[in-house]
Amino acid sequence: MPVPKPMRWSLAAVLVLTTASGCGSTAAMTTVSSPQRGEIGIALPTTTSARWVGDGESMQRQFELLGYRTDLQYAEDDVNKQISQLEQMIAEGDKALVIGAIDGSALKDVLAKAAAKKIPIISYDRLIRDTPDLSYYATFDNYKVGVLQATSIVDDLGLKKGKGPFTLELFAGSADDNNATFFFNGAMSVLQPYISAGKLEVASGETAFAKVATQRWDGKIAKARMASLLSSTYTGKRVDAVLSPYDGISRGIIEALKEAGYGGSKALPVITGQDAELDSVKLIVSGEQSETVYKDTRELAKVAVQMTNSLLTGGKPEVNDTKQYDNGVEVVPTFLLQPVNVDKSNYERVLVDGGYYTADQING
Repeated sequence: MPVPKPMRWSLAAVLVLTTASGCGSTAAMTTVSSPQRGEIGIALPTTTSARWVGDGESMQRQFELLGYRTDLQYAEDDVNKQISQLEQMIAEGDKALVIGAIDGSALKDVLAKAAAKKIPIISYDRLIRDTPDLSYYATFDNYKVGVLQATSIVDDLGLKKGKGPFTLELFAGSADDNNATFFFNGAMSVLQPYISAGKLEVASGETAFAKVATQRWDGKIAKARMASLLSSTYTGKRVDAVLSPYDGISRGIIEALKEAGYGGSKALPVITGQDAELDSVKLIVSGEQSETVYKDTRELAKVAVQMTNSLLTGGKPEVNDTKQYDNGVEVVPTFLLQPVNVDKSNYERVLVDGGYYTADQING
């Protein structure tokens, strides 16, 4: 899967990370000429998603410019492997851990080992649950992601203009990822009034999060479920919209729809997405996917690096949310970045002009 073009950082850019990301520090930033400050462990879920590859590369680059070594590990969606990787990082004396968890509820014991050695822990994008040992959380406004996706459905169908009724099917992310519930709840806050009013009909009757969740965000699982819905529920009618929380899931859904005859004389439904993955941006340009929610993970990497550096140099990271992210044990201080809706009307301005992709990457 293509990876977003890396952003090039000058030393001057690193020195103004605070301003760029809005995440300040009371400690001075360390320049590349400073002595090595030790190793940072970066544990991320998988290389099968382009965004996680980009996140890892961004954090590595920024930490190294600040004088840290990095140990970047991907567990390929194997929870036990991620635990083993973290245990190794702790044993090797890493100064801090930045973790994008596979299963947000499976890391309590290993994080207790890190805390016993006074190793700061940053939860990266996915909230780690059931532990008192998190230092901070860096993420996007995940509830708003769902709101943006659902609003796209409402707008594209013309529901605010009184059009309808329309059929709708719901997909959610992985049940072991805390973000998935935020995405889903945000979307349902917009869609539920139209469902209750009869303007949107979930013909399958599958509306509960547990019923529509997609294990490990797997597009193949989503494709199989969409194919099953089409054969069981839509033999005599069409599906007008599909709420999808992530581009990889969206592509699986589109494959199932096209195999069932959509995309030709029968138009594809409105289909949402997230992460602005290159393959899905191409689908948006071609009119097969309706939108994606863009989260500039270069900025998220800045926040995580700044948080970590602040903790290791005696500063206090800036946060902008101290109420919303309760992990079951404590409310974790959080810095939220804002997501952006991207569709055919604005992808060039947001993604190309913003330096995330080149026009050749999208059009190639």
